[in-house]
Amino acid sequence: MFVSGLELWQWINQAKTEAIDFDIPLTELDWFLIELTSLDRLALRLESFKDLPKIELKLSLSELVELWRRRLQERMPMQYLTGTVHWRNFSLKVTPAVLIPRPETELLIDLVVEAVTGDRNNRNNRKSKIENRKSHWVDLGTGSGAIAIGLASELTNATIHAVDCSSAALAVARQNADNLGVAKRINFYQGSWWEPLEFLKGRVTGMVSNPPYIPSSTVLTLQPEVLKHEPHLALDGGFDGLECIRHLVNTAPDYLESGGVWLVEMMAGQAEAVADMLESHGSYCDVQIFADLAGFDRFALAYRL
Repeated sequence: MFVSGLELWQWINQAKTEAIDFDIPLTELDWFLIELTSLDRLALRLESFKDLPKIELKLSLSELVELWRRRLQERMPMQYLTGTVHWRNFSLKVTPAVLIPRPETELLIDLVVEAVTGDRNNRNNRKSKIENRKSHWVDLGTGSGAIAIGLASELTNATIHAVDCSSAALAVARQNADNLGVAKRINFYQGSWWEPLEFLKGRVTGMVSNPPYIPSSTVLTLQPEVLKHEPHLALDGGFDGLECIRHLVNTAPDYLESGGVWLVEMMAGQAEAVADMLESHGSYCDVQIFADLAGFDRFALAYRL
């Protein structure tokens, strides 16, 4: 579909005014246009397109206007409107059936790579145990499949097992794996946490999860983009926010091999409680807490004894 440069330029100016009125960053409008038109960031900045006779759109201008209206009035997240999120070096499909992958979650993959290929604390024996051999890695609560795909891209000798209780989320994850060429190395299962993986007991090299970790009462106070549109199943971690993490602490030892990695994302402020759970359980060692890029304690890593 095509529209004249002048017509699009006129609408963009109107949309800029609306973005300011609705407290939407202008960078979101740029991203919206880059995703749904043939324009790039430089063309938008210089407004060099306004004299062009036609500009290609992925949707009609009326459909574009309607999506923008939903962003403003319904507070629909931009990622759901465009159907795309850029995460690590991937372009992932997202729908309201899945949580939108956040930039901080990318660090989970970096922590896995570090655990496999090197150890900042000189516990070097782990490298020989889990590098350069066939292995099984598990992504529990896979959602869009982002973590599973990240694991598959980095751990080329591993088989990845991705679990989610939502069939709609798994459909999105499978499509992302297909689109990115890693579907043959990821097995998808519908079920609750470890339940579909009984056959892997004692054989899992590493478990990675971004589970629901927000306290139920806090979910109700989240910004409207999250509260109204993202799946509460992927957000609500129970009364104290630790219900799912507590379950993973208690159940993972049956599945992890000796030396296997246990790694989760958590909410800022939960690090002490999660570390205490792991240390007091009796099945883990070398409990470590890692900060996100903003400096908040965000990830807990431990090894199976």
